[in-house]
Amino acid sequence: MMRMKLQECSVETAIATIVDGSDSLKINTQHLRDLSFRVGSIYQFIGELLIQPDNEAVLQARVGRNVDGIDLNLYYQSLQLLRQFQADHLKTKLPSTPNPSNNAK
Repeated sequence: MMRMKLQECSVETAIATIVDGSDSLKINTQHLRDLSFRVGSIYQFIGELLIQPDNEAVLQARVGRNVDGIDLNLYYQSLQLLRQFQADHLKTKLPSTPNPSNNAK
């Protein structure tokens, strides 16, 4: 899930570019028929990240919405906590590596 400001959007190609600081990402919006785009607005997208033959990443958006007015500081704090929780949860779910010397009798 990404939330970034819309920099540009082409109706002809259905490609939008979103930016966050010096980072940018192209979004294929062809499946988002009911979403209107405004440059400078903040959007949230969910979809699949596709790597093009030229190694450029394009998000194939399945869901998108305008989230103008969101508290971005709070959003980034919650995202950091989610990532920390997922990392901690993954550590507890990984099976321990069997030790072959324990099986020898």
